[in-house]
Amino acid sequence: QVQLVESGGGSVQAGGSLRLSCAASGRIFSINAMAWYRQAPGKQRELVAVMPSGGSTNYADSVKGRFTISRDTGKNAVYLQMNSLKPEDTGVYYCNGVVKTWPSLEFGAYWGQGTQVTVSS
Repeated sequence: QVQLVESGGGSVQAGGSLRLSCAASGRIFSINAMAWYRQAPGKQRELVAVMPSGGSTNYADSVKGRFTISRDTGKNAVYLQMNSLKPEDTGVYYCNGVVKTWPSLEFGAYWGQGTQVTVSS
């Protein structure tokens, strides 16, 4: 019903920057919130940043001041600007959207396939 496709991952040295993008498509009536999660090897998936519609953004303490989440509601897209990257930021980054679909008009949580971010020291 809904597809989320991420792009923008890659390899970078510590201190560098990357910008992730995620575009949602399909039977979208509205999007309540969009977020970025990440999963490091051997660890659980964790919330990095979330941007609700009409609400304030929230960030994991570990990325505050370095990462910025933004949305383009007209394109059903969400972005993550990552600056001052650290090796501990390495992981697979997933886009998440809470989407109301048509014709059911029910909310569901949808995930992208993930994009790898590798930060070397």
